[in-house]
Amino acid sequence: MSKDYRVLLYYQYVHIEDPETFKEEHLKFCKELGVLGRILVSKEGINGTLSGTVEQTDAYIKHLRSDERFKNTMFKIDEEDGHAFDKIFVRVKDELVNLKLENDVNPLELTGNYLTPEEFYQYMQDEDTVVIDARNDYEYDLGHFRNAVRPDISNFRELPNWIKENEEILKDKKILTYCTGGVRCEKFSGWLKQEGHEDVNQLHGGIATYGKDPKVKGALWDGQMYVFDKRISVPINKIEHVIVGKDYFDGTPCERYINCSNPECNKQIITSEENEAKYLGACCDECRRHPRNRYVIKNVLSQEEVEKRLSLI
Repeated sequence: MSKDYRVLLYYQYVHIEDPETFKEEHLKFCKELGVLGRILVSKEGINGTLSGTVEQTDAYIKHLRSDERFKNTMFKIDEEDGHAFDKIFVRVKDELVNLKLENDVNPLELTGNYLTPEEFYQYMQDEDTVVIDARNDYEYDLGHFRNAVRPDISNFRELPNWIKENEEILKDKKILTYCTGGVRCEKFSGWLKQEGHEDVNQLHGGIATYGKDPKVKGALWDGQMYVFDKRISVPINKIEHVIVGKDYFDGTPCERYINCSNPECNKQIITSEENEAKYLGACCDECRRHPRNRYVIKNVLSQEEVEKRLSLI
């Protein structure tokens, strides 16, 4: 049974001469159409994710592709019961993905070889292959390809330095890299080639496309895919579901993400509802005692109740 709403994930590397004017016109169109989401625009192109009804998202796709620059844009589509966002914004950025390279890479000129989901699935199982997750550590912790390397990074711009510090893992290997929808890998794989690595490959369309492929059906993916909207996570593997997430507090299997209840911290942690209540939704004692603890405020806990819970930890 089809659902009434859809979530679109897409990007297009293409030169946009006047990003500011494009942003204003595009935001006006999105507001008139009624779609919600987050769209980034730069001289490099467009990178967006948005939600709307089937009719609204169809109209958005038609509108964007009517522009010659975006006629071949690939859209990854999820059916949903409602909006995945609360508002719409279109912002101009220096880069579609924040890598901040000294010698920037133009993916239109230099990028890794594209692999179909079936090719990626086959190469993953080759012992002479190394699979690099190009996402952040908290995304990896919720779900990843089996045996993929987990870079110890909290944001994308840290990835090149991490690779340089761990160069030995790439030696004499076929390099495979992947990310959510493909936009980060376009530039990251190009950087790897710029650094002298020759056999560099990327999953075309990212994990989102892999999970919908009728042949591989998300095989060899464990956990869930982290997404940057209200859903937080979506399933990928249609054959088996293996939970890889671990509760921040007790290490038990868990796939529920929350933000630390201290608004000045906001660290993302995986935890059960029970442990969220026990630890007041906070990652540490200092955050639990913060005067603006959101869990305490939301649940209208008295100071007596707070002290009682703290005494039990």
